[in-house]
Amino acid sequence: AAGSIQIDMATAKRMGLNVTPVRRQSLALSIKTTGQLETASNRKVEVTTPITGTVTQLLVQPGDKVQAGQPVAVLSSSEIAGLRVDSIQKRSEAEADLRKAEADLRLAQQNTVRQRQIASADLQQARSQLAFAQEKYDRDRDLLKVGAIPRRQALETETQLMEAKSVVAKSASRLEFLQAESNLQKAQSDVSLARSRIQLSDAGYKARLKQLGGSANTNGTVTIKAPISGTVADREITLGESGEDAGKPIMTILNDRSVLVTANVYEKDLAQIQVGQQVRVKVASRNFVGRISVIGSVVEGETRVVPVKA
Repeated sequence: AAGSIQIDMATAKRMGLNVTPVRRQSLALSIKTTGQLETASNRKVEVTTPITGTVTQLLVQPGDKVQAGQPVAVLSSSEIAGLRVDSIQKRSEAEADLRKAEADLRLAQQNTVRQRQIASADLQQARSQLAFAQEKYDRDRDLLKVGAIPRRQALETETQLMEAKSVVAKSASRLEFLQAESNLQKAQSDVSLARSRIQLSDAGYKARLKQLGGSANTNGTVTIKAPISGTVADREITLGESGEDAGKPIMTILNDRSVLVTANVYEKDLAQIQVGQQVRVKVASRNFVGRISVIGSVVEGETRVVPVKA
């Protein structure tokens, strides 16, 4: 081109001049700023006493790694102990009632079988007598028509037939058998009721434990479990210490597998960042990689910066 300057290779090398063909590529832009580490709100949990009581066991130390659901402390509470004793007492009473109801049921079943056999035998005998009375009545009726017997004898035979029919009807609806059936139904109902009482005997105790989020031990104490996995950051209670109110802090558990880094970015640089963008964080001599998760929506005062979390 007009006015161009020719440079030989030796001069270009001394100048540090490099010539490269133009090509499309991504430019690595960066914004440097300072920030601070934070624990995410859902990754830091303060374990507290769910109920008034005394800490009888501390199962972890500061710095220990714990898993969600792992026992971390044992709490003794007079309320839980009382509910436990009441539950055991109710269950014992219900089990005793069940044993009695089952014994009554067996007797009722035996009595029903016996009454059924008696009623069946009586009914069979009554039907035999009815058949005999019917046969005699039919014969006397025929004899009365031809004048072979007096009318009084025929009336007596008819009366005997009516009495035989009445005996059959009474045998078919034998009162003792019906009463035995009624007693059997009542005994069956008592057994079902006693079983229900056993199932419900510790309902209040279990409901209270579920409300507290704990699990019961055989001695009536409550085991407190870690709500999240992480590291025991500190322990705020000593063995044997008691709390007059529920909610007394026992320890803090941190899950630091992922943390938040909060930094301030100037308003003029906001166009260069977006959620999901990669960031590099240097802490002391170590480097970490993260992703932008939150970009603030308000520019702060005179500094004209926006908080950004990664």
